[in-house]
This record gives sequence, structure tokens and C-alpha cells, in this order.
Amino acid sequence: MTVLDYTDEVHPEAVYQALLDHDVFAVHACTRCGRAHYSPRVICPHCGSGSLTWKQSDGLGTVYSTSTISPRGGEPYAVVLVDLDDGPRLMSNMVGIPAADVRIGLRVRVRIEQRDGGAVALFEEDRR
Repeated sequence: MTVLDYTDEVHPEAVYQALLDHDVFAVHACTRCGRAHYSPRVICPHCGSGSLTWKQSDGLGTVYSTSTISPRGGEPYAVVLVDLDDGPRLMSNMVGIPAADVRIGLRVRVRIEQRDGGAVALFEEDRR
């Protein structure tokens, strides 16, 4: 499955989830102004155009902000805001690294994890 397998007949959020479910991470982008955005929507938040498309993303980015969540009886985990190299900023969890080691400016990449309710996009340290 690729980003080209979808048309405007399906709601953008459903397309995003279907792509994740097939291990494809993509961002919604405007064909008029050229800017990518998250979350998927029917109108570009930058210029108001309804002419949008999907672009497969390499999922690389930089941690903009981080918070540590310490659930009672569980391991602390980091929630991060990530500025993707593709342009948009999105929120998710960090995996594969202790929450205390997550820092602003850390280079990360998307890791798609399949779950019972559907795939989710998480972030892990980019060690390349």
C-alpha cells in the first residue's frame, strides 16, 4: 500500500490510520502552498486551500519539547512534541530510551507499532 492508493473520498484521518496500519508513515500536504501539516484535515491550515495530497515521510525529526509521565505502579515514560523534517509538529511517546534521557534537540525517527486497536506512530532515538 502506498500513499497513492487513496483518494479524497475517504476522510483524511481514516487515510492516515489506514496507512499506519500498513506500516506507512505519511503527512498531509497542500499542493497550493506546499506545506505539510498534522493532523490530517480537509483544508490546509496554512493557506485555506482544499487541494491536499499525501506524502510518504521518512519520519525523521527533532524533539521540540518533552514531559515525563510517572504512572502509579508503572515505569515513567516520555511524551514528546517532535518537529518533523517534513515540516509538521506532532505529539507522541518515546520508546527504547529511558524517559530521563529524552532531551530537547534529540534526533528521533518514527517507529510504527501495531496494536489491537490500530497502529500508532511512536518515536525512538535516531542512532544513524
